[in-house]
Amino acid sequence: GFHNVFKVNGTEFQNCLVPSNSSLKLDSGNDIVTLLTPGRKWYICGVAKHCKQQTQKLVIQVQPPIVIVPAPAPGPSPSSSVPIQTVAPSPAHGWQRASGPSSISP
Repeated sequence: GFHNVFKVNGTEFQNCLVPSNSSLKLDSGNDIVTLLTPGRKWYICGVAKHCKQQTQKLVIQVQPPIVIVPAPAPGPSPSSSVPIQTVAPSPAHGWQRASGPSSISP
């Protein structure tokens, strides 16, 4: 069947009130709606009782742009270096220190 779309306000959306200005009607089937500003956008079908009886209506919540703040640069390295010890599993004896001669038992 035939349908159309009207952009409406919140009250018109709740009550399925079709705007009297038919120039606001989108009915080509190739209409493009650009959503530029954050907030709720309400649309209804203006044909007969499609909105009220068939609930042919749509609300879109447009979110504000996400601003990504870069992480702060890492601070300077400490002046004294502490040796890093790596621990790796050993199939024969459980855990053992990979960077040193002594082993750590589980």
